Amino acid sequence: MSELPGGPLNAVERAAERFTDGEWHRLHPATPLLRGGIVFVAVLGFVLSNLRERIVNFFVGAPNYGGDPLDELYDRGWEGWALLAVAVVLILCIGAFYLSWRMHTFRITGDAVEVRSGILFRTQRKARLDRIQGINVVRPLFARIFGAAKLDISVAGHDANVQLSYLGSSLADGLRADVLRRASGVKAAEQEATDAGGTTGPGVAAPGLVGRRVNEFLAPELDPNAAPPESVVKIPPLRLLGSLILSGFTIFLLIVIGLLIVGASTGRLWLLFVVLPGLLGSASFYVNRFTKSVRYSIAGTPDGVRVGFGLLSTSNETLPPGRIHAVEVMQPLMWRPFGWWQIRIDTAGHSREKGAAGQPATTMLPVGDAADVARVLSLVLPAFATEEHRAVIAAGMTSRGRDDFVGSPRRAAWIRPFSWQRTGYSILDGVILLRRGAVWRSLSIVPLARLQSLEIAQGPVDRMLGLASTRLHTVSGPVRPRLAGVDAVQSVDLFETVSAGAIASAQTDTSHRWAAIDVSAVPPVQSAAVGGVDASEAGAGAGGDDGTGGLDAGSRHGRDGSTDKGQEFE
Repeated sequence: MSELPGGPLNAVERAAERFTDGEWHRLHPATPLLRGGIVFVAVLGFVLSNLRERIVNFFVGAPNYGGDPLDELYDRGWEGWALLAVAVVLILCIGAFYLSWRMHTFRITGDAVEVRSGILFRTQRKARLDRIQGINVVRPLFARIFGAAKLDISVAGHDANVQLSYLGSSLADGLRADVLRRASGVKAAEQEATDAGGTTGPGVAAPGLVGRRVNEFLAPELDPNAAPPESVVKIPPLRLLGSLILSGFTIFLLIVIGLLIVGASTGRLWLLFVVLPGLLGSASFYVNRFTKSVRYSIAGTPDGVRVGFGLLSTSNETLPPGRIHAVEVMQPLMWRPFGWWQIRIDTAGHSREKGAAGQPATTMLPVGDAADVARVLSLVLPAFATEEHRAVIAAGMTSRGRDDFVGSPRRAAWIRPFSWQRTGYSILDGVILLRRGAVWRSLSIVPLARLQSLEIAQGPVDRMLGLASTRLHTVSGPVRPRLAGVDAVQSVDLFETVSAGAIASAQTDTSHRWAAIDVSAVPPVQSAAVGGVDASEAGAGAGGDDGTGGLDAGSRHGRDGSTDKGQEFE
């Protein structure tokens, strides 16, 4: 019998299959405690600690030493009623937690993940599989004790994420794999092959309960069986520590310390009481970011790029192919002597959890050298990873200009005196690269298939100098693909070239069904999907949350007398 396209399933994935039958299922039994019961337990512990002497006296007749704030309660003989009230509140809270758990259910169907919750006010959230932008498995420290984890499904759109918190740790891994198989098109192919007499192959045995707990605490967040070890980037602890020390927050901290010293030396001691608590609290900034990235790892899997990090509370997120709309490689000034870089991305949806180093989840590489950047970009943009592409990226990162990039004319020095030589763009194999910045170097990379619209603007000063500025609109995120000081004539050529390239790339893009069978046989559609987002649903607004706009070219006039030319692509 033939093997299915998805390959054999391990025991964890097989166990998760019974939760993807389209029926409603409940979450982990410890969910009420993990979601809000910890606060209740802390309050209950505080009350009991204050009543401990009275409780002992009530049951065993121990002497009363006095001095307790609750003496009035005891003197009036109300301790029995107080204990009864505590017991009633405890029972009500436990009942509420139980009802909350009973009413909080989820189901996974062939086209969506749905969650229902609420006792008095019911809510239902639905994440369509073709709009999923990433799946994050988060294991907070306290939840790991119970063997639980959160499954955060990022969906294109504002506040559209669906979170299953909490599930069994192994179940969360299995459901992530199954949801990704469904989103990729493999699940449908498996079903067809099964109906035709195929087989999923033998399952792989899973370790026992104790073994799973040990693995959850000690194993790296990236499964070495799912990701090739040679593609994983490791951040040395000294480099991570150095990047935190050489951050903008450190500069701010030094300024505050300087003001504190000046204030103390001039007799303004009140500054000490105002600033010192915040100064002491800033230590948590460094500790949090260091522990978040100390086990950072990134690798390619059959279902996309998987990023893992965390020492105490761990997280690993999978970004399916075609979900990354823009990439930025940036280098702060203080990192330049060490050759360190950072990579950020734009996606149509992000996980609610913070990313590596406590930064937003859009940070793909907190800190790395040029070799790390090349390895990460080969995972993020696998179709743009040849030697020619690497040479262009290297020029975009470090070159001072006057190379194969289309640069700015000399007259652009009037508005960009330091960076006009470095400013430039290059279009290669369906990807546009924008290079800018002499102090803070930046290279933006945008796949044309993910482009929503292109804007060419020209203000009064630009018009006098024969210049223009350009901006590429993608989904909302930290990447701002834009250039200033471009020759006006070249900007028109750029507009036409990018317009044609974006339309052609979007019509032939099939990465939203990255593992489907016979993808080449699927004819181009008139409404192209961008990152798994249907253009017909996204609207035509530039810089929106997801999708592409309709084909619309025109001119707009600004209040300052400037004009800009924009085109949106379908």
